[in-house]
Amino acid sequence: MTISALKSAITRKEIDTVLLAFPDVFGRLIGKRLTARHFLGHALKEGTHACNYLLTLNIEMEPLGGFELANWEKGFGDFQMRPDLNTIRLLPWHPGSALVLCDLHHHDGKPVAEAPRSVLKRQLDLLSAKGLTCQIASELEFFIFNQTYPQAFAAKYSGLTPASDYRIDYHTLQPGRDETLFRSVRNFMDAADVPVESSKGEWGRGQHEVNFEHGEPLVMADRHSIFKHGLKEIVHQNGKSVTFMAKVDAAEVGSSCHIHQSIWGNGTSHFWDARKRQPSAFFRQFLAGLMKYSPELSYFFAPTVNSYKRYQPSSWAPTKMAWAYDNRTVGFRVVGEGNSFRLENRMPGADANPYLAFAAMIAAGMAGIAEKLDCGECYEGNAYVDTQLASLPKSLSEAADLLAKSRLARHAFGDAVVEFYAHTARCETQAFNDAVTDWERVRYFERI
Repeated sequence: MTISALKSAITRKEIDTVLLAFPDVFGRLIGKRLTARHFLGHALKEGTHACNYLLTLNIEMEPLGGFELANWEKGFGDFQMRPDLNTIRLLPWHPGSALVLCDLHHHDGKPVAEAPRSVLKRQLDLLSAKGLTCQIASELEFFIFNQTYPQAFAAKYSGLTPASDYRIDYHTLQPGRDETLFRSVRNFMDAADVPVESSKGEWGRGQHEVNFEHGEPLVMADRHSIFKHGLKEIVHQNGKSVTFMAKVDAAEVGSSCHIHQSIWGNGTSHFWDARKRQPSAFFRQFLAGLMKYSPELSYFFAPTVNSYKRYQPSSWAPTKMAWAYDNRTVGFRVVGEGNSFRLENRMPGADANPYLAFAAMIAAGMAGIAEKLDCGECYEGNAYVDTQLASLPKSLSEAADLLAKSRLARHAFGDAVVEFYAHTARCETQAFNDAVTDWERVRYFERI
């Protein structure tokens, strides 16, 4: 939606509220709702402000110590939220509302390097300087339950009823129960400039998947975040709830965020050698960079304690570093040919922040180009049972340590960004280590 179209809709009183928001470290949309009048009169040119503690909170909105970016000693000042007018869109599930995403800036006008949108923009600028662009698309899996969020909260998220009675991967019958909901989701998202290719039942009970149309990484990350935000609101309006946890139940399959990627230049895919009709040397180097550096960048694919519960053998989630053609037991599945030839990163969970995941993939792949690496031979067989293959990190704590020690991460993102996200991960780990869980009470209450 253009700014002129938004102004016209406001003049016609079709829009009366403008939501200004930015993605936080968890990928949540954080911001404020403005009257349309105030947006046009002030925020359109001047932006608005938000407390800088919003990037240094845990998920419970508690300020965390140890951050250089924002802290009590500095008084927790403000960031400037500058609207990106390329992101204007309607929010059709909220009548009379429009959304504009923002970039965060310091008072001196410099971008906040640690903000997820800034992290991705830096990698895109480096690509652009080489005359390259990226095409990317994410697939999101999630579980739908027949209780609203308040009902799920009151039940302590236990004993919830999945939206289907049995596994529904590619089924058309039981998913039809929720087709009224999913039809509105697909249409609402299309009207909000979040074009969806398809929706389908997934392997778990009540689990579904949505595939987005591919696009440039910043646009795709924006759409991905808006979809997650919007789906939560839409399903609640329909008396249900949805979760994007990587592993919502130990007895169930996890939820993934598979990411498809290719690199382009001058309208041509650099992943495909058209003359030889085979993957290019550029592709082999790029994939090799991903294989080498993904373990130390795994925080950007698996950012929560829960993320690592998803990595289980024979679970459809990868556990080993390997690549193969159309093989779902490896971390990198290669599909397509010609302009559709691409790699699929199967490591990220549905809880991944898309801005950070996309940035990490670009940085790792381009390191493979710079170092002229090679991805080696295509893997054959079941990677789950191959003890010779390198494994992914086993925990958020391990991922934080790998990120903090990563020379590539510091070169690609900068020391401040690496320290910021390694500390974020360690704070989350400590919060979990301090918690007393239901598992502990069931195991030890009587019998210890």
